[in-house]
Amino acid sequence: MSHVDENLSPTQIEVLATIVRSGPLRLSALATDEGINPTMLSRIVAKLESAHLVERLADRDDARIVHVVATEAGGQLLQEVRSERTSALRYGYSRLDDAQRATIEQALDALETIAEILKNRQA
Repeated sequence: MSHVDENLSPTQIEVLATIVRSGPLRLSALATDEGINPTMLSRIVAKLESAHLVERLADRDDARIVHVVATEAGGQLLQEVRSERTSALRYGYSRLDDAQRATIEQALDALETIAEILKNRQA
């Protein structure tokens, strides 16, 4: 991981990824999407907010409703994390022997199917 995100947990990074991908989101929708209880989510969002990675915005029509949106820094951090993860996977893959690579390549169709199922699931 980068020096920027070394203080963020994997859960905090995943919540940031959801906000970047789907935001702005209501806190209740984010809690449902992430499967995290609202109290825990509030703590995670507070940590991301204090790191200037997300911000809370009041709803234009109902000030009681809060939306969470990623900041530019949050989007940049997520790109950096993804780039580092991709680099790590490439490094690991390059160290496999031919039989191990073939096993992974044979599993790609099933993994792509799983990714589509997860992408299209309804909450």
